[in-house]
Amino acid sequence: MIRAKLWFRCAAMHDPVTPMVAQPAQVGWEAKRRRVDLTIERSFNGEELIKRMKGWVTTDPYRVIEVVRPYARMKVLDDRELVLELEREEDLEKLNKALQESFGGEVDAELIVKRQR
Repeated sequence: MIRAKLWFRCAAMHDPVTPMVAQPAQVGWEAKRRRVDLTIERSFNGEELIKRMKGWVTTDPYRVIEVVRPYARMKVLDDRELVLELEREEDLEKLNKALQESFGGEVDAELIVKRQR
């Protein structure tokens, strides 16, 4: 298995950007007949995080998900960082070709190289 970063182009500055979870989502409830003091915190999954990019990047995140899905799993690593998990480097090459065909240079994936200690 290999991991890659997914890079979008920022709609405002046109710099390459990747979504990160700055703070987990907090979900609560409102009851009809009584007060409910219960909340849960949870991070987004990979697809949810990509969907949150709508309007902030130059492409439609929903379409990006459709293109990525056949080649990679979209995950949030350590409840913070969006990564793509692929079986082989050939899959990354195929994904980048599909991204190029669909979005020009607006979205690409880059191999994450493991650091040697």
